[in-house]
Amino acid sequence: MRTAMSYLRQVWAGASVLLVLTVILGVAYPAGVWAVSRLDSASAEGSPLRDSAGCVVGSSLLGVDPQVPAGEPDPYFHTRVVGSVSAEDAMAPGSPAAGLPTNQGPSSQALAGFVEQRRALVAARESVPPETVPADALTGSGSGLDPQISPAYAELQVARVARENGMSPETVRGLVAEHTAGRQLGFLGEEGVHVPALNVALGLTAPGCTTR
Repeated sequence: MRTAMSYLRQVWAGASVLLVLTVILGVAYPAGVWAVSRLDSASAEGSPLRDSAGCVVGSSLLGVDPQVPAGEPDPYFHTRVVGSVSAEDAMAPGSPAAGLPTNQGPSSQALAGFVEQRRALVAARESVPPETVPADALTGSGSGLDPQISPAYAELQVARVARENGMSPETVRGLVAEHTAGRQLGFLGEEGVHVPALNVALGLTAPGCTTR
């Protein structure tokens, strides 16, 4: 009898611990994490970036280039390259899936070749001398998908964007200034131009979406 009672007490103790831990770790803790995430619900949902119609065109955290058909006018600003895996893929635009490291070091001849190829492509796209193309137009960022570019790279694109959108360069520079953030805490990092938001200001929309 005592053995049975002792066994039942152990079962009850184990069941009680299981119940308490289930409530704390399986209900209360996840609910608390969810509640804290709601303090900044936009970030919790991927920081969606919306066009003027309220449609999601991307994430404010990801610098993905909008694509235009070959041969058609290119009215948008471009982000940094997101990695290359072949000579035919030097700019690697468009897809976050292309955000891969090249695994090429500073002494890599392959990386040097990519940089020179990009320099020629960017110079041709912007109709500028190759030596004026800034470094961040030629190399990937730490994450490969950062949405910011340097003010110098944005300035390089102003003339083309103004021309293709039928706007004055001064108007486009004003939009660039509105989407330029200073250094964090005033001294960390460098100034950056948020390209996805800037392109939305220029009229980038989500294809096929009309719901506000």
